Amino acid sequence: MKKYTFKQKFQYWFDNYMSRGSGAMLTGLFVLSALIIFVAAALVKITNSAPDGASFLQVAWMSLLRTLDSGTMGGDTGSPFFLFMMLVVTFGGVFVVSALIGIINNGIEDKMDELRKGRSQALENDHTVILGWTPQIFTVISEIILANENRKGGAVIVVLADQDKVEMEDAINERIPDTKNTRIICRSGSPIDLTDLEIASPHTARSIIVLAEGADPDTHIIKSVLAITNNPNRHAEPYHVITQIRDPKNMDVVKMISAKDTVQPILTNELIARVVAQTSRQSGLSLVYTELMNFGGDEIYFKQEPALSGKTYGEALLAYETSTLMGIRKADGTCAMSPSMDTRIQSDDQIFVLAEDDDKINLSGLSRIPLDESLIQINKNASGSKPERALILGWNRSGAIIIRELDNYVAKGSQVTVVSDIEDLEHQILLDSGKLVNQKITVQTGDIRDRSLLEKLEAAEYDHVIVLAYSHLEPQEADAITLVTLLHLRDIAERDETPFSIVSEMLDLRNRELAEAAKVDDFIVSEHLISLMMAQLSENAELLGVFTDIFDPEGAEIYLKPISDYVVTGQPVNFYTVTEAARRRGETALGYRLMSESHDAEKSYGVHTNPKKAEKVAFTSGDKLIVIAEG
Repeated sequence: MKKYTFKQKFQYWFDNYMSRGSGAMLTGLFVLSALIIFVAAALVKITNSAPDGASFLQVAWMSLLRTLDSGTMGGDTGSPFFLFMMLVVTFGGVFVVSALIGIINNGIEDKMDELRKGRSQALENDHTVILGWTPQIFTVISEIILANENRKGGAVIVVLADQDKVEMEDAINERIPDTKNTRIICRSGSPIDLTDLEIASPHTARSIIVLAEGADPDTHIIKSVLAITNNPNRHAEPYHVITQIRDPKNMDVVKMISAKDTVQPILTNELIARVVAQTSRQSGLSLVYTELMNFGGDEIYFKQEPALSGKTYGEALLAYETSTLMGIRKADGTCAMSPSMDTRIQSDDQIFVLAEDDDKINLSGLSRIPLDESLIQINKNASGSKPERALILGWNRSGAIIIRELDNYVAKGSQVTVVSDIEDLEHQILLDSGKLVNQKITVQTGDIRDRSLLEKLEAAEYDHVIVLAYSHLEPQEADAITLVTLLHLRDIAERDETPFSIVSEMLDLRNRELAEAAKVDDFIVSEHLISLMMAQLSENAELLGVFTDIFDPEGAEIYLKPISDYVVTGQPVNFYTVTEAARRRGETALGYRLMSESHDAEKSYGVHTNPKKAEKVAFTSGDKLIVIAEG
């Protein structure tokens, strides 16, 4: 065994001691100062050099004063040995004080660096935690701020991401300058690290939103949810976690690791595909979805309404003046959107309505509903469905789902043409789309930005045009291709008198304004819609059943239908009468779209949800009624 010298051992011990940080250094300085003071006092006392026969403690006090203030020595008198010892103590004090200042300065700098890094724990309760950092975060934060605007005590959002704290704060301040009564706290750390996760105080949060980030977002989501639900410091109550999953195969894994908690994963690709399929056939539907899912206007609320107990759903439709009934939530938690008109509302049921605020959900109390029977269209039936032609430009993982979803809505004999620059795409589409009943698929290779190709395809001859973002490209590059294609399509539409709808998919919300500049009144911003839904669910977990029903192709869905099929146009009519006209068809009226405002962004492109039922509007033949219906 190798033997070490005393010098080596002391150096090793000293290195280990100093590595403990500022606290150890301050302790060492205190011990060194005490040693100098008491040794000097002892030598002075032993040699009887103390002036005026001062005691040991008095000499120690004099040494302490000279250690802290070197100027004190200037007035010393006494024996040469006493003066020499005071000089030694003074020199020792100069060293100690200098070292103390340096240690304190370094300690303050280290603490500032630690604060800058965002590594201190957020000591909050009843707050919202957001794990991860993607462009979605700005929409989520903005919506939560609006949702918490009426909270008297204010609200807190804690963001934990593997990013620089200051950069996150600067980005949020730049994109969301007014946070109203909500405080936003940023912390740096990995959401999948158990130690880092504690920084965000997830165990005292009312909801946790996990954003999908990284090259393999689903794996990141699963690890983050696992870090929350299987945390050794977890509490017994269920956690409320909202997140998103891209691959349906991973849904079972998320459910398996969250059996004890309320974890609500949104199946991103399928949801967006369903919305694209539905909105491609109905201009303005994406705007209706946005109105239903954001906190900026009317929102969906649940309420127990004893006065409606025993009444049918059809009778309850006309019971509110400033709110719109959408469906019934049964005692077992299942939601039925626009059920059969003769469905009885039980005493333990809840209704869910579209309203400006929860305190605005009040029964009108009218004994006689002001209906104008003369304006209701009685025997006018909607025209039957006919085969449709759809053109899909571009391709990503949602494409096959969109084709399958379209097959549920279109008439037999419909056609879908796919144009993309991805090689050997036809076999993949046929494999992923499965067996189609109502559509035939044609695949062509080409650059969707090529104007001559679009002219050759005769895009104006299609009923619907869907522009998908290339997922294998960077978001900005993919959105640039989409925008160029949109500009060509809108120009073609303006030159041609044949109406056709255009639905586009954007990867980055910041490109939405550019899409609006292209006069596209119906578009899908993928992450935007998902962000709106996650923010809604973070405030009310019960909404998942409603959203699931809205986007499910089975059962009732939202449609925009010609209002001329319901009421006489050209004459002022109140929404009580419109609601009654829809009720007689077994449908629930949510609002209307005025085509005269269809290009006005400030007026939500003409979409009016939850209108006051007593107000009268003179509709034109091109206006649409927004209804929940079976088809």
